[in-house]
Amino acid sequence: MNTQLVEFLTQAILSLPTEERALLEAQLFANLPYPSHLELSHLTESSQTFDFLYDEPDL
Repeated sequence: MNTQLVEFLTQAILSLPTEERALLEAQLFANLPYPSHLELSHLTESSQTFDFLYDEPDL
């Protein structure tokens, strides 16, 4: 791993003005795909986030 490069890039990004940093973030994160339905269901099941619903009475 090139630690010096990572440190340099971190400092360069942190030194950007707010507008330029926002533009950089927009360009970096613009093409990230949304998770699929399968990935979302796996995530919710494995994280036990909605386990409290099992204690709710059926309507």
